Amino acid sequence: MATQDGSEVVIMEAEAKTEEAEPLGEDAEKSEAETMSHTDAGNATTQDSSISNGDDADDKQETVDLKIIWNKNKYDLKIPVDSTGAKLKERIHSLTGLPPAMQKVMYKGLLPEDKTLREIKITNGAKIMVVGSTINDVLAVNTPKEVIQQEVKADENKKEPLCRQKQHRKVLDKGKPDDIMAAIKGAKERLPTVPLSGMFNKSGGKVRLTFKLEQDQLWIGTKERTEKVPMGSIKNVVSEPIEGHEDYHMMAFQLGPTEASQYWVYWVPAQFVDAIKDTVLGKWQYF
Repeated sequence: MATQDGSEVVIMEAEAKTEEAEPLGEDAEKSEAETMSHTDAGNATTQDSSISNGDDADDKQETVDLKIIWNKNKYDLKIPVDSTGAKLKERIHSLTGLPPAMQKVMYKGLLPEDKTLREIKITNGAKIMVVGSTINDVLAVNTPKEVIQQEVKADENKKEPLCRQKQHRKVLDKGKPDDIMAAIKGAKERLPTVPLSGMFNKSGGKVRLTFKLEQDQLWIGTKERTEKVPMGSIKNVVSEPIEGHEDYHMMAFQLGPTEASQYWVYWVPAQFVDAIKDTVLGKWQYF
């Protein structure tokens, strides 16, 4: 109701506005509580998403899927493409239980430990061959090999250079084969993807060496036949530069317990000598 000066109307309207404002205050408190609740939930979600199970590092890197083949068993392995050969050996250890020091890992030759899978150009689906034995197995067969190698080295120190000995001289005097592979003195290269050919054997006939890594075999081929030799049966590999042609070596594969079983190959390109020894004997036997 209005008075002559309108004061009563003003008071009533003010009280009404005050009563209407109170529920608005309650709504504001509810709204603020809901906002804080949503904020806390969001923070919790963010914290949970930052928790790692240890595999996130690999997921964030470019990876390759590999097929690991060891002892007739196959394993699937996903690994960052920038991992080194040494890291790959660690992962193989976790899959197979085979210690890295006893692994001979092969992909187009013996896998270098200091290079990354990207540098070696390993791609998705690549098959990685692994050769190796348990510690007990290695100890059982490794000691005789080490003894043989030591005896051979001692004998070599006592003897004149191999290339001057009569039995080798008759082959070397025939001269360097015309179709021999090119050699690089002082270089070290991985095994080529093709057989090493154009060399001579002890009888002066042509011989080629094929490294069948999947079967862990060395194929020694002549015009007459091909001998398939398990690499694990080769007791030792010796070599010596040919005098006057130091970019080539003469090399012997000891196929039995004594030197009488050595199979000699002449004019082996020097850059492949270390790769041949590592592939046949394996670095793991020197641990």
